[in-house]
Amino acid sequence: MNYLNKSINNSIQLKKKLRKLDNQVNNFVNKIYSTILKNNKIFICGNGGSAADAQHLSAEFLVRLNPKINRRPLPIIPLALDTSTLTACGNDYNFDYIFSRTLDGLGAADDLLFCISTSGNSKNIINVIKLAIKKKIDVICFLGMGGGKVKRLFKKKINYLVIPSRDVARIQECHIFLGHIIFNLVEKKIIKK
Repeated sequence: MNYLNKSINNSIQLKKKLRKLDNQVNNFVNKIYSTILKNNKIFICGNGGSAADAQHLSAEFLVRLNPKINRRPLPIIPLALDTSTLTACGNDYNFDYIFSRTLDGLGAADDLLFCISTSGNSKNIINVIKLAIKKKIDVICFLGMGGGKVKRLFKKKINYLVIPSRDVARIQECHIFLGHIIFNLVEKKIIKK
């Protein structure tokens, strides 16, 4: 079997396993929807490819997800979008605080933090989650590779969903796939209201 066919088959098999995450997906939908109903903000972050996924998903909420549905923009703020703030914080403090520094300035109780991490081990993700818990900001996370330190440190304090894979590319594909499903379900709830 060639590499393309093998990769397609691996992707299909992994996506079939996502059916077991139905409860977590519904929980994420409800958390995002209730945050919007309360007129609170959603913050989203990740590193590398996950930062790109966070920006991609925020664009779906701020602009629109479906071309046939026009609705008001939804309050989501990507924490990795401002390069001046990111580089200033990385230079003046440390890269480990690039997300928590911004969340500390903009976040408030009852907001929602959405973290995306393939490993669950990034210090800046761990630090922003610690700060969110301290500020009474709800936390949801897309994780992979068993959930890493995020799952171990915050198991009972946050809501997370772990993609059952150790392959970074497949994990990221599933994160964006589930992000689109979750955002579609949130949008449907908003339109019905």
